[in-house]
Amino acid sequence: MKELIEMIAKALVDSPDEVVVNEVSGEQTTVLELRVAQSDLGKVIGKQGRTARSIRTLLGAAGMKLHKRFVLEILE
Repeated sequence: MKELIEMIAKALVDSPDEVVVNEVSGEQTTVLELRVAQSDLGKVIGKQGRTARSIRTLLGAAGMKLHKRFVLEILE
């Protein structure tokens, strides 16, 4: 999952070298923390959060296949 989020984020931003994804595993859920450059934050979130919502939808669908729950947090 970490690689999936990393690949999507690198395709969206201007500076893909600054994309960092941390995976924090819990008992029931796994939190993926996405950190991008300050100038690319708007590109990852999108207008009215549509891009971020789409990434979260993909993450949820892929998580269903693995029988796990994933949460995406976009950090500044």
